[in-house]
Amino acid sequence: MLRRNVTAGALVIAGISLVVLGRLVDRMIFYPERGAAMRPSDLGIAGENAHIVTEDGVNIHAFFLPNQGATRAILFLHGNAGNASHRLPNAAMLAQLGTHVLLLDYRGYGLSEGRPSEAGVYADARAGLDHIARNIGIPERRTVIFGRSLGGAVAVDLAQDRDLAGVILESTFPSVAAMVESQMGRPIAWAMGSRFDSERKIRRVRAPLLFFHGDRDEIVPYALGRRLFAVAPEPREFETIHGAGHNDTVEVGGRPYFERIGRFLDEVAPP
Repeated sequence: MLRRNVTAGALVIAGISLVVLGRLVDRMIFYPERGAAMRPSDLGIAGENAHIVTEDGVNIHAFFLPNQGATRAILFLHGNAGNASHRLPNAAMLAQLGTHVLLLDYRGYGLSEGRPSEAGVYADARAGLDHIARNIGIPERRTVIFGRSLGGAVAVDLAQDRDLAGVILESTFPSVAAMVESQMGRPIAWAMGSRFDSERKIRRVRAPLLFFHGDRDEIVPYALGRRLFAVAPEPREFETIHGAGHNDTVEVGGRPYFERIGRFLDEVAPP
């Protein structure tokens, strides 16, 4: 009886330890900022708030930037820090490429409820894609998913076995463990487990893929972007933004960057 009780106690302690470890890892991955630093009106652009309920009942927020007459859409999935409002200037430039843009706040970010987790942000992305189809009237086959950094991993998860127009991945990584290992070594990477394992999932993506990565990326090394690209299925293309780090791809890429995105949109979802 004592041995059985000890075993049961050890299992309980192990379970609690895994939960605690999971929450600690979440804190290492997610850096949300509440509120909104700016609104579409601050930029002088058309835009509105979208309020979306996820499959698990969380109320999340998104900025919807319409483009009158557009028959295609972009679902913009941002990185791990800040919130959607910080990406509004970038999203506004994308909307000028003849597309609607839905810029999502993950749970726990910006004006959304809840607390972020890997499963949670995946559910948020699914809800955003469903919102585009049901409320904006743009089907999946006319929708491009744009994921930057951590958002790229969310985009890959969402795109598995979906009938999407295309997927754009910018400054993203094969997995969190691969990124941590490149900077901190294998022992610490082990604690990350299989989180955000795009290297495994991307093989199931059927949509055309366009990669962007700065060759001076100090957070997600350029080699990791190339590693993910190497296992991605065709059709796929990789664009190096020469001289760009992790957070200045738009500024360094400039007009050619947006022109390249525009060409990709016209190829996969002609206006």
